[in-house]
Amino acid sequence: MSEQQGHEQQDPEQGPQPGHQQPGPQPGHQQPGPQPGYQQPGPQPGFPPPGSESGYQQPGYPPPGFPPPGYYPPPGTYTGDPNAPYGYDPYGRPYSDKSKVIAGILQLTLGGFGVGRFYLGNVGMGLAQLFTCGGLGVWSLIDGILLLTGNDHTDEHGRILRS
Repeated sequence: MSEQQGHEQQDPEQGPQPGHQQPGPQPGHQQPGPQPGYQQPGPQPGFPPPGSESGYQQPGYPPPGFPPPGYYPPPGTYTGDPNAPYGYDPYGRPYSDKSKVIAGILQLTLGGFGVGRFYLGNVGMGLAQLFTCGGLGVWSLIDGILLLTGNDHTDEHGRILRS
């Protein structure tokens, strides 16, 4: 049959015969089209182009950028209230911008000069500690321990100290 069409049948073990072309890519020629393993630029089928909104939202989910309903920020986060720069504690009291750890360490190390109380804005008590050398060290030591362990100390604005 193949002789009737004017073509010779090739033996697969011999390879291509001279004067005959093999179908497919030829050596020295670059094949046009996508290369395997490379992603083509532009939109992918079934997906919107990057940066564009799909125009619909999945049901049951809030729009992006908004917290879900019933969400309350964790204690100590900024809420936008200038009277509570670091949010509110679980009892609704505003947190201070001052730290009780820093105040306690200052009071333990430099309590003879009243530095921990000056840091908190308690100028009167800081001056009393300064003039008495921190109660000869006893007052400043006890005050530093109470600042570190207590949860009810406030700054000059009456806000609760952060941990």
